[in-house]
Amino acid sequence: MDNLVIKAVNYGFSHAALLDASTLRARSEVRDMCGADRCNRYGKNWRCPPACGSIEENAQAMSAYRTGLIVQTTGELEDDFDYESMAAAGRRQKELFISFRDELTGEYPGMLALGNGACTECAKCAYPDAPCVAPERSVSSMEAFGLVVSDVCEKNGLGYYYGPRTITYTGCYLLQ
Repeated sequence: MDNLVIKAVNYGFSHAALLDASTLRARSEVRDMCGADRCNRYGKNWRCPPACGSIEENAQAMSAYRTGLIVQTTGELEDDFDYESMAAAGRRQKELFISFRDELTGEYPGMLALGNGACTECAKCAYPDAPCVAPERSVSSMEAFGLVVSDVCEKNGLGYYYGPRTITYTGCYLLQ
């Protein structure tokens, strides 16, 4: 499993660590924050609440795993309002995350990939009018599953904050 961390960093992630799935706690207060709809995806995306399943269903799904991998992309910012660099780091994380997931699928076919932010696989999500058109490519976020990302990182020996004028995006792969 340690080779998986090395493989992730060599793939292009800024940081990676093994994940003990027993440290994952789905919290309703995280889902409540989703309900505030700050990202404008609540109730509009198959991989966001409420469509991605209840907090209990998500906790049950995560309990089927014993290990995993946390991956992060950290971007450097010119200043605290450098939204262009923030967005670029977010896009890089999503691209790396999906590509690495596809690479891992052969070795870990039952994996559960939880990314960052809302699923953006389609320009416009079919929810709620039609089924997800790309279920094999779409991804829920760690937050959609009720996880406090900083807690997951801390409990698994990975940093979350890498200093002033940085931004870090985090995702994980749960493996059987």
